Amino acid sequence: MSRVWLTGASSGIGAELAAVLLEQGHRLALSARQATPLRVWAERYGDQVLVLPGDLTDPGQVAAIIERIDVEWGALDQVILNAGTCEYLEPGHFDTRLVERVLNINLLGTCHCLEAALPLLRRGRNPHLVAVCSAVTWLALPRAGAYGASKAALRYLVESLRIDLAAEGIDVTLVSPGFVDTPLTRRNDFPMPMRWSAQRAARHITRRLPARPLEIAFPWLFIAVMRLLGRLPARWRLALGRRLSRDAGEA
Repeated sequence: MSRVWLTGASSGIGAELAAVLLEQGHRLALSARQATPLRVWAERYGDQVLVLPGDLTDPGQVAAIIERIDVEWGALDQVILNAGTCEYLEPGHFDTRLVERVLNINLLGTCHCLEAALPLLRRGRNPHLVAVCSAVTWLALPRAGAYGASKAALRYLVESLRIDLAAEGIDVTLVSPGFVDTPLTRRNDFPMPMRWSAQRAARHITRRLPARPLEIAFPWLFIAVMRLLGRLPARWRLALGRRLSRDAGEA
Protein backbone atom coordinates (compact mmCIF):
# COMPACT_ATOMS: atom_id res chain seq x y z
CA MET A 1 0.00 0.00 0.00
CA SER A 2 1.03 3.61 -0.59
CA ARG A 3 2.83 5.96 1.76
CA VAL A 4 0.68 9.11 1.71
CA TRP A 5 1.12 12.58 3.18
CA LEU A 6 -2.27 14.25 3.64
CA THR A 7 -2.53 17.89 4.76
CA GLY A 8 -5.61 19.57 6.21
CA ALA A 9 -6.55 16.23 7.73
CA SER A 10 -8.31 17.42 10.89
CA SER A 11 -11.79 18.16 9.46
CA GLY A 12 -13.93 18.39 6.34
CA ILE A 13 -12.76 16.67 3.16
CA GLY A 14 -9.34 15.98 4.69
CA ALA A 15 -10.72 14.03 7.65
CA GLU A 16 -13.00 12.02 5.38
CA LEU A 17 -10.13 11.30 2.97
CA ALA A 18 -8.11 10.03 5.93
CA ALA A 19 -10.95 7.71 6.91
CA VAL A 20 -11.25 6.18 3.44
CA LEU A 21 -7.51 5.85 2.78
CA LEU A 22 -6.90 4.20 6.14
CA GLU A 23 -9.76 1.79 5.47
CA GLN A 24 -8.00 0.90 2.22
CA GLY A 25 -4.83 0.07 4.12
CA HIS A 26 -2.59 2.95 3.10
CA ARG A 27 -0.01 4.37 5.48
CA LEU A 28 -0.83 7.99 6.22
CA ALA A 29 1.19 10.91 7.50
CA LEU A 30 -1.49 13.31 8.70
CA SER A 31 -0.90 17.05 9.09
CA ALA A 32 -3.05 19.90 10.40
CA ARG A 33 -2.54 22.77 12.80
CA GLN A 34 -4.09 20.85 15.71
CA ALA A 35 -2.79 17.45 16.77
CA THR A 36 -5.80 16.28 18.80
CA PRO A 37 -8.11 15.34 15.87
CA LEU A 38 -5.22 13.48 14.22
CA ARG A 39 -4.46 11.36 17.28
CA VAL A 40 -7.87 9.69 16.96
CA TRP A 41 -6.61 7.99 13.80
CA ALA A 42 -3.34 6.96 15.46
CA GLU A 43 -5.24 5.40 18.35
CA ARG A 44 -7.41 3.44 15.91
CA TYR A 45 -4.82 2.45 13.30
CA GLY A 46 -1.56 2.40 15.26
CA ASP A 47 1.64 2.26 13.22
CA GLN A 48 -0.33 2.85 10.01
CA VAL A 49 -0.49 6.53 10.99
CA LEU A 50 2.10 9.25 11.57
CA VAL A 51 0.69 12.26 13.43
CA LEU A 52 2.60 15.29 12.16
CA PRO A 53 0.88 18.54 13.19
CA GLY A 54 2.27 21.88 12.14
CA ASP A 55 1.72 25.27 10.59
CA LEU A 56 2.24 24.76 6.85
CA THR A 57 2.88 28.47 6.32
CA ASP A 58 6.08 28.05 8.36
CA PRO A 59 8.84 26.51 6.17
CA GLY A 60 10.70 25.31 9.25
CA GLN A 61 7.71 23.34 10.53
CA VAL A 62 7.10 21.86 7.07
CA ALA A 63 10.74 20.81 6.86
CA ALA A 64 10.45 19.11 10.26
CA ILE A 65 7.37 17.20 9.08
CA ILE A 66 9.15 15.97 5.97
CA GLU A 67 12.26 15.06 7.96
CA ARG A 68 10.12 12.84 10.21
CA ILE A 69 8.54 11.16 7.17
CA ASP A 70 11.98 10.63 5.69
CA VAL A 71 13.21 8.98 8.89
CA GLU A 72 10.13 6.75 9.22
CA TRP A 73 9.45 5.83 5.57
CA GLY A 74 12.31 7.11 3.43
CA ALA A 75 9.96 8.15 0.60
CA LEU A 76 6.42 9.18 -0.34
CA ASP A 77 4.24 7.54 -2.98
CA GLN A 78 1.44 10.10 -2.85
CA VAL A 79 1.05 13.64 -1.54
CA ILE A 80 -2.44 15.12 -1.12
CA LEU A 81 -2.25 18.87 -0.47
CA ASN A 82 -5.68 19.62 0.91
CA ALA A 83 -5.06 22.28 3.57
CA GLY A 84 -6.73 25.61 2.89
CA THR A 85 -8.90 28.41 4.18
CA CYS A 86 -11.47 30.93 2.96
CA GLU A 87 -12.24 34.52 3.97
CA TYR A 88 -14.42 37.01 2.14
CA LEU A 89 -13.77 40.62 1.20
CA GLU A 90 -16.67 42.84 2.21
CA PRO A 91 -17.87 45.49 -0.28
CA GLY A 92 -16.47 48.92 0.52
CA HIS A 93 -13.68 47.53 2.70
CA PHE A 94 -10.71 46.09 0.83
CA ASP A 95 -8.46 44.33 3.33
CA THR A 96 -4.92 43.56 2.17
CA ARG A 97 -4.15 41.63 5.34
CA LEU A 98 -7.09 39.33 4.66
CA VAL A 99 -5.82 38.69 1.12
CA GLU A 100 -2.36 38.03 2.51
CA ARG A 101 -3.69 35.52 5.06
CA VAL A 102 -5.60 33.56 2.42
CA LEU A 103 -2.74 33.57 -0.07
CA ASN A 104 -0.29 32.60 2.65
CA ILE A 105 -2.24 29.45 3.50
CA ASN A 106 -3.74 28.43 0.16
CA LEU A 107 -0.83 29.26 -2.13
CA LEU A 108 2.42 29.82 -0.22
CA GLY A 109 1.68 27.08 2.31
CA THR A 110 1.17 24.70 -0.58
CA CYS A 111 4.46 25.89 -2.10
CA HIS A 112 6.32 25.12 1.14
CA CYS A 113 4.82 21.63 1.08
CA LEU A 114 5.73 21.10 -2.56
CA GLU A 115 9.32 22.19 -2.09
CA ALA A 116 9.77 19.89 0.89
CA ALA A 117 7.85 16.88 -0.40
CA LEU A 118 9.04 16.58 -4.00
CA PRO A 119 12.40 14.99 -3.09
CA LEU A 120 10.56 12.23 -1.19
CA LEU A 121 8.08 11.78 -4.04
CA ARG A 122 10.97 11.31 -6.45
CA ARG A 123 12.05 8.32 -4.33
CA GLY A 124 8.53 6.89 -4.19
CA ARG A 125 6.84 4.07 -6.08
CA ASN A 126 4.76 5.35 -9.00
CA PRO A 127 4.59 8.84 -7.39
CA HIS A 128 1.42 10.90 -7.47
CA LEU A 129 0.89 14.54 -6.48
CA VAL A 130 -2.66 15.70 -5.71
CA ALA A 131 -3.69 19.31 -4.98
CA VAL A 132 -7.15 20.47 -3.93
CA CYS A 133 -8.19 23.54 -5.91
CA SER A 134 -11.75 24.88 -6.40
CA ALA A 135 -14.51 25.27 -8.97
CA VAL A 136 -14.50 29.01 -8.18
CA THR A 137 -11.51 29.44 -10.51
CA TRP A 138 -13.82 29.25 -13.54
CA LEU A 139 -16.07 32.19 -12.56
CA ALA A 140 -15.41 35.30 -10.46
CA LEU A 141 -17.93 35.55 -7.63
CA PRO A 142 -18.82 38.43 -5.28
CA ARG A 143 -16.54 38.89 -2.25
CA ALA A 144 -14.44 35.87 -3.28
CA GLY A 145 -11.48 37.84 -4.61
CA ALA A 146 -8.95 36.60 -2.05
CA TYR A 147 -10.05 32.97 -2.09
CA GLY A 148 -10.54 32.86 -5.86
CA ALA A 149 -7.19 34.51 -6.53
CA SER A 150 -5.40 32.02 -4.28
CA LYS A 151 -7.04 29.04 -5.98
CA ALA A 152 -6.59 30.44 -9.50
CA ALA A 153 -2.89 30.92 -8.76
CA LEU A 154 -2.75 27.39 -7.34
CA ARG A 155 -4.36 25.99 -10.49
CA TYR A 156 -1.81 27.69 -12.74
CA LEU A 157 1.07 26.66 -10.50
CA VAL A 158 0.05 23.00 -10.40
CA GLU A 159 -0.78 22.77 -14.11
CA SER A 160 2.61 24.28 -14.96
CA LEU A 161 4.34 21.98 -12.47
CA ARG A 162 2.57 19.01 -14.05
CA ILE A 163 4.41 19.74 -17.30
CA ASP A 164 7.76 19.99 -15.53
CA LEU A 165 7.23 16.79 -13.53
CA ALA A 166 6.00 14.67 -16.44
CA ALA A 167 9.54 13.77 -17.51
CA GLU A 168 10.22 12.49 -13.98
CA GLY A 169 7.22 10.17 -14.00
CA ILE A 170 5.31 12.08 -11.31
CA ASP A 171 1.60 12.21 -12.09
CA VAL A 172 -0.32 15.32 -11.00
CA THR A 173 -4.06 15.55 -10.29
CA LEU A 174 -6.07 18.68 -9.50
CA VAL A 175 -9.22 18.28 -7.40
CA SER A 176 -11.86 20.97 -8.05
CA PRO A 177 -14.86 20.64 -5.75
CA GLY A 178 -18.03 22.66 -5.86
CA PHE A 179 -19.70 23.36 -2.52
CA VAL A 180 -18.94 20.77 0.16
CA ASP A 181 -20.42 20.74 3.66
CA THR A 182 -17.47 21.42 5.97
CA PRO A 183 -16.89 23.51 9.11
CA LEU A 184 -15.47 26.21 6.81
CA THR A 185 -18.43 26.40 4.41
CA ARG A 186 -20.95 26.32 7.25
CA ARG A 187 -19.89 29.90 7.98
CA ASN A 188 -21.05 31.02 4.51
CA ASP A 189 -23.99 33.42 4.50
CA PHE A 190 -25.21 32.65 0.97
CA PRO A 191 -26.92 29.73 -0.81
CA MET A 192 -24.66 26.82 -1.79
CA PRO A 193 -26.36 24.93 -4.64
CA MET A 194 -25.69 21.21 -5.19
CA ARG A 195 -23.73 20.97 -1.95
CA TRP A 196 -22.20 17.56 -1.18
CA SER A 197 -21.33 16.07 2.18
CA ALA A 198 -17.61 15.82 2.95
CA GLN A 199 -17.94 12.04 3.11
CA ARG A 200 -19.48 11.86 -0.36
CA ALA A 201 -16.76 14.16 -1.73
CA ALA A 202 -13.98 12.06 -0.19
CA ARG A 203 -15.37 8.80 -1.53
CA HIS A 204 -15.78 10.35 -4.98
CA ILE A 205 -12.16 11.53 -4.93
CA THR A 206 -10.71 8.26 -3.68
CA ARG A 207 -12.62 6.21 -6.26
CA ARG A 208 -11.00 8.24 -9.02
CA LEU A 209 -7.48 8.72 -7.70
CA PRO A 210 -6.19 5.29 -8.82
CA ALA A 211 -6.82 6.27 -12.48
CA ARG A 212 -4.68 9.41 -11.94
CA PRO A 213 -6.85 11.77 -13.98
CA LEU A 214 -5.60 15.27 -14.71
CA GLU A 215 -8.59 16.65 -12.80
CA ILE A 216 -11.37 15.45 -10.51
CA ALA A 217 -14.19 18.03 -10.61
CA PHE A 218 -17.61 17.61 -9.01
CA PRO A 219 -20.58 17.72 -8.93
CA TRP A 220 -20.62 17.48 -12.72
CA LEU A 221 -23.69 19.67 -13.26
CA PHE A 222 -22.36 22.46 -11.04
CA ILE A 223 -18.98 22.27 -12.77
CA ALA A 224 -20.62 22.39 -16.21
CA VAL A 225 -22.61 25.48 -15.23
CA MET A 226 -19.58 27.24 -13.77
CA ARG A 227 -17.50 26.56 -16.87
CA LEU A 228 -20.29 27.71 -19.16
CA LEU A 229 -20.90 30.93 -17.21
CA GLY A 230 -17.17 31.57 -17.11
CA ARG A 231 -17.14 31.72 -20.91
CA LEU A 232 -19.80 34.43 -21.12
CA PRO A 233 -18.76 37.89 -22.36
CA ALA A 234 -17.22 40.01 -19.61
CA ARG A 235 -20.20 42.39 -19.38
CA TRP A 236 -22.59 39.49 -18.97
CA ARG A 237 -20.40 38.03 -16.23
CA LEU A 238 -20.38 41.44 -14.52
CA ALA A 239 -24.18 41.60 -14.64
CA LEU A 240 -24.43 38.07 -13.26
CA GLY A 241 -21.99 38.87 -10.46
CA ARG A 242 -23.95 41.97 -9.48
CA ARG A 243 -27.16 39.93 -9.39
CA LEU A 244 -25.52 37.27 -7.24
CA SER A 245 -24.23 39.98 -4.93
CA ARG A 246 -27.76 41.34 -4.44
CA ASP A 247 -29.17 37.86 -3.89
CA ALA A 248 -26.54 37.15 -1.25
CA GLY A 249 -27.39 40.37 0.51
CA GLU A 250 -31.06 39.42 0.58
CA ALA A 251 -30.40 35.86 1.87
